[in-house]
Amino acid sequence: MFFRWDWLRPVLTAPIVPTLGPVHPHTLTVDLFEDTLRAAVTDRSFLHYDKDRRWSSEKDETVLCGDVVHQPDRTLIPTLIRRGRGTIKIFAYGHPVSVVDEAAELAAKLAAVHDAGNARIVRPLGPETGYPRGTRIQLKDFTARPCPDPGGPVHPLTNWPAAVQETFAPFATAMAPDGFAFLHTRMQAGRCGPVLTVAVEERIVGAIGPMEVRLDAIGCPQLLPQYFAILPEARGQGLGRILWQAAMHWGQSHGAAYQLLQTEVGGPSDRLCQADGLTSLGFSHTTQA
Repeated sequence: MFFRWDWLRPVLTAPIVPTLGPVHPHTLTVDLFEDTLRAAVTDRSFLHYDKDRRWSSEKDETVLCGDVVHQPDRTLIPTLIRRGRGTIKIFAYGHPVSVVDEAAELAAKLAAVHDAGNARIVRPLGPETGYPRGTRIQLKDFTARPCPDPGGPVHPLTNWPAAVQETFAPFATAMAPDGFAFLHTRMQAGRCGPVLTVAVEERIVGAIGPMEVRLDAIGCPQLLPQYFAILPEARGQGLGRILWQAAMHWGQSHGAAYQLLQTEVGGPSDRLCQADGLTSLGFSHTTQA
């Protein structure tokens, strides 16, 4: 075993694991961190519970095992993303103020070694953080209370008439910055779960998906993260809330125990999740090294 849990656990202010992202607190064990090292040794392999398995046959991001810094009050875990010009990410766990400077120094060194065009520091922050920044990690517990079907103009895309379905392509193009152009290619290839959509005047104006439930590291069913967007001209009418409620109804009715979401602090999705009573598990703040 490489990691000492008595060193690592006290500095895990938010449940973020390198290459895996946010995880449910009930899965947060030393085994998850050890698994990321073993996956790196086998080179670009996926862990069986990695949510990114649905997007690719090979893992883009792996831990640089030989460059991990593991000490009683701090742990720095570097990863390499091979996509594009390459990106070094340093996951900086630790309470000392100096941990960020140490992470920046390590990031610069490894970016040079691996000829990576980008270097970033990922700093997990606890839910008690006074001035949160970056991304909030939120937990939706489907066992806590019912998630009723909100009704309204929401259906899986394939349930709409053909003429309405055809309006999804321009919607996906308009919402490309939110990931829908990529998602549309996956949908066309038949390689993802259903996408819930909302239509106004026979035109798709919002979508959330894909809707998929998979087992986490301890075999608990989780609703995987989705892309979620409403066209700018259709906002302010409550359509986003209806779409969100429909997605939560879908997840609960398909056996999910929970969902983890990442929302931009202060953004529309963040406010929606907070209003719905989701539990904040902390924050992830990413900066350029």
